[in-house]
Amino acid sequence: MFSAVDVKNLREKTGAGMLDCKKALEACEGNIEKAIDWLREKGIAKAAKKTDRIAAEGLADIFVNGNKAVVLEVNSETDFVAKNEEFKNFVKEVGEAILNSNVKDMEEALKLEVNGETIENKVIAITAKIGEKISLRRFSVVEKMDNQVFGSYLHMGGRIASLVVTEGDNADVAREVAMHAAAMRPLYMNESEVPSEVLEKEKNVMRQELLNEGKPEDKIENILVGKVRKYYEEVCLENQIYVKAENKETVSKFLANNNSKLVKMVRYEVGEGMEKRNDDFASEVMSQING
Repeated sequence: MFSAVDVKNLREKTGAGMLDCKKALEACEGNIEKAIDWLREKGIAKAAKKTDRIAAEGLADIFVNGNKAVVLEVNSETDFVAKNEEFKNFVKEVGEAILNSNVKDMEEALKLEVNGETIENKVIAITAKIGEKISLRRFSVVEKMDNQVFGSYLHMGGRIASLVVTEGDNADVAREVAMHAAAMRPLYMNESEVPSEVLEKEKNVMRQELLNEGKPEDKIENILVGKVRKYYEEVCLENQIYVKAENKETVSKFLANNNSKLVKMVRYEVGEGMEKRNDDFASEVMSQING
């Protein structure tokens, strides 16, 4: 009904184990295409068990084509898997697919077809194959004008991805700013991007701190002016002191001195804001091996 060569071919196409491939061919009377679907269905069952697992490791990456760029984060459960070539190739495949499409949100991205298969199904398949929960966490599509340039930087092998758009034609300056953003963790591009509710919350904390320090109530609002300015210097890219500056010039000033202006910033750090796994992964591996 089927040969060892068929089992080998099915294994190469799906990455499933030899025994699973044999079972699939038996169940599908030697039909390889049906066997692929059979394995996928089994993979869906396996992957579904992992949907409540925490995947806070992974890779962030940047893909650029002309005036369009995509920044994305794909998560895995462990750093070990994030270094796997198959995982890296999956991130590349997804990133390039989004870059070459017109998708606007996650729902559209997951339905995007790559080589006849949706990204959603590819996520399920790689989850089943690798044995860890894999997820496309987020992505940003960034477009620029012809008189603007991209500056991009990946830090720690994709732990941090930083992309900026600047007006002007100095790509080196844009890259320098992207490197600064990767290192200094700005939350916003400039003051106008800070949500009013976030700023008000910070000011309330500052007021309470000043009261606790015994500062006169009628002086607090004046003192707050300086504290808010300091806050902007910490969280806004344009207001931060440029990391390579010798004269403590801001990033905004650094750009202006190089006939450039900041237009856009996207910075992804893998796992930021997510709960981390704290289980003993080595013990889990050993239990699987011994099981």
